[in-house]
Amino acid sequence: MSLRDFVRSRCPSLLREYRASRLLFNGHLQTAYGVYGNFSTVDRVVYDRKLIRLVDGGTLSLDFTPPEDERYLPDDTPIVVAFHGLTGGSNEAYVRSIISPATAPVHTGGLGYRAVVVNFRGCAGTPVTSEQLYHCGNTDDARQALMYIARRYPKARLIGLGFSLGANVLVRYLAQEGENSRLVAGCALGCPWDLHSVSYKLSNGAWLDRMYSRTLAHNMATLIKSHANKLANNPKLSEALPYLLALPSPTLWDFDTFYTYEHRSQDAQCPFQSPGDFYRWASSHNVLSDVRVPLLAINADDDPIVRDLPVDVGGNPLVSLVVTRGGGHLGWFASEEEGILKRRRTRWVKKPVLEWLRAVGEDLAVDLPRGRSLCTDGEYISEMGRPNLGCREVEGGGKFSGETLRIEGLVKGF
Repeated sequence: MSLRDFVRSRCPSLLREYRASRLLFNGHLQTAYGVYGNFSTVDRVVYDRKLIRLVDGGTLSLDFTPPEDERYLPDDTPIVVAFHGLTGGSNEAYVRSIISPATAPVHTGGLGYRAVVVNFRGCAGTPVTSEQLYHCGNTDDARQALMYIARRYPKARLIGLGFSLGANVLVRYLAQEGENSRLVAGCALGCPWDLHSVSYKLSNGAWLDRMYSRTLAHNMATLIKSHANKLANNPKLSEALPYLLALPSPTLWDFDTFYTYEHRSQDAQCPFQSPGDFYRWASSHNVLSDVRVPLLAINADDDPIVRDLPVDVGGNPLVSLVVTRGGGHLGWFASEEEGILKRRRTRWVKKPVLEWLRAVGEDLAVDLPRGRSLCTDGEYISEMGRPNLGCREVEGGGKFSGETLRIEGLVKGF
């Protein structure tokens, strides 16, 4: 069966027209509601946080749900591995909107799965313990998180779920790993794809475009300022920090001129000469042909942040791109009836994503375990042939309610 036929048969919601909520009739309103709406009373999730220390000294927080001491699940229960947006985390409403029903018990209408949200360095209260943060082209942190999850649950199939920047990371990971991917399938929501296009158009467009660009740059600057003392130990960043902290209202392009392209990566051994070089390297639209597991991507045609979509999906029959008419950036708000003369806003995208997760979690034929062989190097879990990567669990973390986590100074929803 082709992926197209698989999607059509297993995800019938995608065959029905998406109709935006009447008052949220364009992409700007959809996106704004995702930022300013109150979602504290819906999609509540209790997480159990585990902290893992990486070989380079950095720390990731992995938020598991449901907590093992609250509900028993078999060891082979599928696991949704989620990657959040630019400066988001497990607390974001768009993350919880999928994680909550995916992990709800089957008898209540949920999938009964396990889930874990990978919080990038410094995000969602994750401590910064090294001189590095993260960036949109870095897949090594995701790779090391997956080592830990695979070691903890070797019998479970892992399904990737990415939002915005996290979707870009997910797609790049799948492409880089190819047949060795630990993830059996992926789902990318609101993926920015061509990062050069996104940053350049937002930073040089109309005032509304620049507003989005400055909001995203503000979030990154806030994150960096809150960890400036630790990051100052990075020689490259120590030179850039005074300029970064002095910028009054930078755009993404301005910001990355001083910050992002200075990063190095395993597959980019030399510094980039400009933000444009970095964005071209870190984009995901140009690696789709290398993906070797089923990947469903959903974007909106009125997304004010993502304009250019890889409609040819790199000629890859394992990739399916769905473009909705409306929905904004990570919005997809619709209205549904709730009693007589009463309606409520819901996220339309929830249903097709859950259908996809059920299909690849239960109907997809896969061989386990997946990925390179795991080994132990001292205290660290690592992969054969990758001595520079590895992780170990450290003290900290604990249980908390996702909707109660607040990060000061950040604009939520991205």
